[in-house]
Amino acid sequence: MWDIDILPTTRWRRAIILVDMNAFFASVEQQDYPELRGQPLAITNGEQGTCIITSSYEARAFGIKTGMRMKEAKLLCPHLIQVPARPHRYTEKSTAIMEALISITPDIEIFSIDEAFLDVTQCQELHGSPETIGHLTQQTVYNASGLLSSIGVSGDKTTAKYAAKLDKPNGFNVIPPWEAKKRLQHVPVTELCGIGKGIGAFLAKHDVYTCGDMERLPISILAKRFGNQGRRLWYMCQGADPESVHTEISAPKSMGHGKIMPPNTKDVLTIKTYLMHMCEKLGARLRGNNLRAQAFFVGLRNRDFGWLGKSGKCLQPTDDSKDIYQLGLRILKECWSGEPVFQIQVTAHDPRGAELQLDLLATHDEKRQKLNGVMDAINARYGAFTLMPAPLLKRSSMPNVIAPAWRPGGPRQTI
Repeated sequence: MWDIDILPTTRWRRAIILVDMNAFFASVEQQDYPELRGQPLAITNGEQGTCIITSSYEARAFGIKTGMRMKEAKLLCPHLIQVPARPHRYTEKSTAIMEALISITPDIEIFSIDEAFLDVTQCQELHGSPETIGHLTQQTVYNASGLLSSIGVSGDKTTAKYAAKLDKPNGFNVIPPWEAKKRLQHVPVTELCGIGKGIGAFLAKHDVYTCGDMERLPISILAKRFGNQGRRLWYMCQGADPESVHTEISAPKSMGHGKIMPPNTKDVLTIKTYLMHMCEKLGARLRGNNLRAQAFFVGLRNRDFGWLGKSGKCLQPTDDSKDIYQLGLRILKECWSGEPVFQIQVTAHDPRGAELQLDLLATHDEKRQKLNGVMDAINARYGAFTLMPAPLLKRSSMPNVIAPAWRPGGPRQTI
């Protein structure tokens, strides 16, 4: 697809590449189902999903955006095709892409399921100039997945990410580090990754609207308000983000599962069913990663977006879904008084290796452990919830979603 010049040019002191897949979920659907190619697609969480997760570029041409309700989107594009998400398929594709990128450099940070940073500073003698490596990266992604990507090449993470989104889809932009400050000068600060509406509002109070304005703001003001992150914000706007590419994934400080429920849910049985579902997913995930936890947060979110819940402890560290569920019932009995809710969350705090948490004085239900082991083995082979507690047979459709912290391996490899 691309002619790759392997002759090296001037070596950059630091070279970062950002790979950004183009409308990733929609592109996978169009690849797998040729009849969808060239059609406006809206990917939703299940067939009954009402909120758009992402859309194809054909749909975006009509003004369709992520987060838009299907009802509103249909007004803009009456022939919009709703497609239920297939999380497992997307993770398969992403894993193949991330593994292929290792052939270019081991210094990779998986930023999300469809984005990755590559530090190619040490690869310039092997592969050529950063621009050359950028083309090689784009070709590698295509060879591994058959999908197009957008590439940003610069001397720091923030500028590389900004460059990658300039000419999507299938874009390719290089911003040399010595040009970064000038190229960003008139860019609104909120265009940079990590500067949302909240930080943008704070900066606006100090007359900072563009990256060029930031240079006039004393870095001490940002440091006082945001700490080290504030200092990073200042350098980001100068095209000199000091953040390195994080190749190591730290152990999780928490592990949880949550679900959106029907709006204004007040039915106790419905809430208990969702609670059991989340506890079963969390317990299986703890066991699958040989982890246990003793403290758990269980909560419901109300229409004011506040949480009705709290953290509590089981008698001993556990990976058993039934223990977590019983704790959840106690917490909800204390914190929920029947008001309408729309979301549930169950989170394990500070999960640790199961082998480190065996208490000589604790009693362990070996029969339940064996039962969980058999159930996990069957579900791993034949699909999640092939075996499940009887109450979950009555559950409404609860399609799985990809966790924002998803990674190809380890505790974060979850749907």
